[in-house]
Amino acid sequence: MAFQPKFDAVIFDLDGVITKTALVHASSWKRMFDEYMKNREERFGESFREFTHAGDYLPYVDGKPRYKGVASFLESRGIDIPFGDPGDEPDMETVCGLGNKKNIMFNKVLDDDGVEVYESSVEMLEGLKAAGVRIGVASSSKNCKPVLECAGLLHYFETRVDGVVSAEIGLQGKPEPDIFTTACDNLGVEYHRSVVVEDAVSGVQAGHKGNFGLTLGLAREDNIKELQVGGADIVVEDLADIGLEGINAWFETGMEQDSWLLKYHDYDQEKERSREALLTVGNGYFGTRGALEESRANKVNYPGTYMTGLFNKLVSKVGERDIENEDFVNVSNWLPVSFRIDKGPWFEFSPEPSFKLIEIHRTLDLRKGELIREMVVEDAEHRLTRVHSSRFAGMADPHRAGLRYALTPLNYEGTIELKSGLHGDHCNAGVERYNSLEQQHLEVVSEIASGELSELVVKTTQSDILIAACASSSLNREAELGSSSGAGWIESYFSMEVSREEEVVLEKMLSIYTSRDPGVEDPLEEARTTLEAMSGYADELKLSAGRWKELWDRMDVVISGDREAQKLVRLHLFHMMVSASPHHAGLDSGIPPRGLHGEAYRGHIFWDELYILPLFNLHFPEVVKSVLMYRYRRLDAARAYAKEYGYDGAMFPWQSGSDGGEETQIIHLNPLSGEWGDDYSSLQRHISLAIAFNIWTYYHVSGDLVFMEEYGAEMLLDICKFWASKSEEDPDGKYHIDKVMGPDEFHESLPGSGVGGLTDNAYSNIMVSWMMDKAFRIVNVLGDGHRNRILEELALGKEDLDLWKKIMHGIALHISDDGVVEQFMGYFGLDELDWEHYREKYGDIHRLDRILKSEGKSPDDYKLAKQADFLMSFYNLGSLEVQRTVEGLAYDLPKDFAKQNFDYYLARTSHGSTLSRLVHARLAWELGMSDRGWELFMDALRSDLVDIQGGTTGEGIHCGVMAGTVYDVLVSFAGLNLSGDVPVLNPKLP
Repeated sequence: MAFQPKFDAVIFDLDGVITKTALVHASSWKRMFDEYMKNREERFGESFREFTHAGDYLPYVDGKPRYKGVASFLESRGIDIPFGDPGDEPDMETVCGLGNKKNIMFNKVLDDDGVEVYESSVEMLEGLKAAGVRIGVASSSKNCKPVLECAGLLHYFETRVDGVVSAEIGLQGKPEPDIFTTACDNLGVEYHRSVVVEDAVSGVQAGHKGNFGLTLGLAREDNIKELQVGGADIVVEDLADIGLEGINAWFETGMEQDSWLLKYHDYDQEKERSREALLTVGNGYFGTRGALEESRANKVNYPGTYMTGLFNKLVSKVGERDIENEDFVNVSNWLPVSFRIDKGPWFEFSPEPSFKLIEIHRTLDLRKGELIREMVVEDAEHRLTRVHSSRFAGMADPHRAGLRYALTPLNYEGTIELKSGLHGDHCNAGVERYNSLEQQHLEVVSEIASGELSELVVKTTQSDILIAACASSSLNREAELGSSSGAGWIESYFSMEVSREEEVVLEKMLSIYTSRDPGVEDPLEEARTTLEAMSGYADELKLSAGRWKELWDRMDVVISGDREAQKLVRLHLFHMMVSASPHHAGLDSGIPPRGLHGEAYRGHIFWDELYILPLFNLHFPEVVKSVLMYRYRRLDAARAYAKEYGYDGAMFPWQSGSDGGEETQIIHLNPLSGEWGDDYSSLQRHISLAIAFNIWTYYHVSGDLVFMEEYGAEMLLDICKFWASKSEEDPDGKYHIDKVMGPDEFHESLPGSGVGGLTDNAYSNIMVSWMMDKAFRIVNVLGDGHRNRILEELALGKEDLDLWKKIMHGIALHISDDGVVEQFMGYFGLDELDWEHYREKYGDIHRLDRILKSEGKSPDDYKLAKQADFLMSFYNLGSLEVQRTVEGLAYDLPKDFAKQNFDYYLARTSHGSTLSRLVHARLAWELGMSDRGWELFMDALRSDLVDIQGGTTGEGIHCGVMAGTVYDVLVSFAGLNLSGDVPVLNPKLP
């Protein structure tokens, strides 16, 4: 049967892929650079250092355009010479002159020796042509055409994008994907149905960036690892190793399988904490970071397990002030497993490890919730050991987890000792800026080690919550057993004689409970009972994976034509289930904005649920209801908080934890200046508006009238009562609200005012008007009995409701002649910021507030924003509803009202929150600005994967942007509109 391709095109690199000219290039580069460096030694006395293949050619020159390669190498040696002009003579000391000299050397070898080809590559060209697959060549080399002509291969290629073409049309070189995308465009094929074949790291990086259907790496330089790290989907040593059938198999099944996998092929200390967060496994009850089993907390690694709603308060001395903070507690660490050989040192990851890491591969399987790690390590005696470990947090039963740890001696035999532990002797240390505060949240209650069984019970020091963990560790063979324990830790030991290539497997099964779990009186007894009922790793994983399948059947979003978006959407959905699965429905907790993945924001509950719950409304309304019940149980605390400040109704705190009190810190550390300053962020009273929005949208989508009658209406009306008491009428009949902050946390007060808070934050005022409109709708929906009961309980009479109507139609906004709504009263009078100056000076200006304060300036003085503020109203309500609300306040608006405001505020926003790009992306897409909307959306979608905020992902993922981007796929692209009585789909696909 004739070959039936599942792909449309293959774009080949030239040197090292089709022809053997890579070696000619390498030798020409070496000759040119060695001559130049010796010349510098003679002229300037610089010590000559030879240009080497591994140390210089591969990292700085290979695959790059000629002049870029020259500049890259010279920069690595600290040499700065003029760039020059492409027409420079080869004896000129410029970047172009040196590049041209190398080209002359290369062409001479070509003329003298001709061109050798890789026969397997030519065979693939023949097969592709016979099958009707389009073929292109994309190369950085300006010699591409003469090389192919010399080799007699030019006729195979329908398009050629090389160094000459790139210079003519201004394409960027690798690692940018321009030459490959241009080749596909020339052929009229889609990127996701095309293959890029490359042998250089910069080339596979380009293929990865271009989001092609397959980036195939050719390891001609013994560089399999480097190509994998660079982004190659498959790496082979020769095209004969994969063939056309192998490529077809990738497009038939491999690409879909890959969309469920998050992979890392290296160990990068600078990125490790972010990867730990992204490799977290969990089940909505607890989450365990993807730390390596052999690591303890240090500057690089940070093991952490966090349980929904588990907090503890401590008092810290900061200067002359006693500051109380409630923290999200890092509970018992169940991961520790390690080994040693012949009584040598224990294998441990640390900033300066005593072993050599030969290779490491980590894979998070999103489909079944399992983290897999494979590595080979070498000790000081050159003994090689392969380690294969895997773990999961039970989704079928959230109190269960499992870990499998297999090791194999590769080139030795001897005594191997394994240890498996439970550790509770640590403090919270996952956020560096908190480290000067008190962080010891656990104290030991009991630890018991008996052979293969371990039990550890710890307690939080203030909230008195017991955490009981029980573990069994078993081997696949006989071993000498031992155990030891100390203050807060237990370890079991297994010693045995092992032969070369003999695999030793340890299985560690865990059960964990707390005293705050519903219906649990004795968490240790519950943990013991559950552990006794557990079977082995494979059986428990199968149960958990089965439950994951049920969840994916409910929530999966399938995307065709964009591999990157598909994988990231599934990654985001996975971490939403880690943070708040259906198991959350039985728990008293909100959804931490950083998930069960880290300690940032101390696990407090903010307004991020505004971005999270719309997605859960579609798939898991029971989770939304449980989150709203968390708020309802703290309604009395919100009433007390309002009363404390002289207001009526319910004023929910900006940061909420265990009891519903205000947990926002009153001082904040600026990591750039190292100074503590006053923190007014508790004035973000719009948190109550977010809660009201979530109540309404849950009811609107689910139709759960019983919830509204029993809980929701009471909360929403009491929130309205608060905002009414906070509104002040002026002589013109307009209502104003002062002493608040909007979502833009860069502005805390007016310059020179000396007090925190702003007047007439436009976002808050619009949402107040919208909320009161919905309040009247709810009052009308309620049955007479429920309506009268709630109004009586809240002491709301006709005068109160009449006042609400006045506020609903009379709350103040300040609008320019161009239709731009002032973010708050006085904003238009602030100074403009020199954005280009700060971008040039600092590069990363996401946190302009910290930058300005470190310079002795205040962000309050400038027209800038951390994130969308007024534009948030468009994100919540949509342009039509915002326009309806504003016009209901008796303001006239221009036709391009939404675009005017979008352009004005986007230009003044630093995106200091991951949520910012998400909001702007939604509005840009709605306004028909598809290119800008797609760019902003993809930046938001990638934000945690690439750690766009410069290290914050390591402190915990960003649930708001993860859930929000998935929901945005449905709203912006699929065109889902839930504002009416029935769902509407009006797709506007990218």
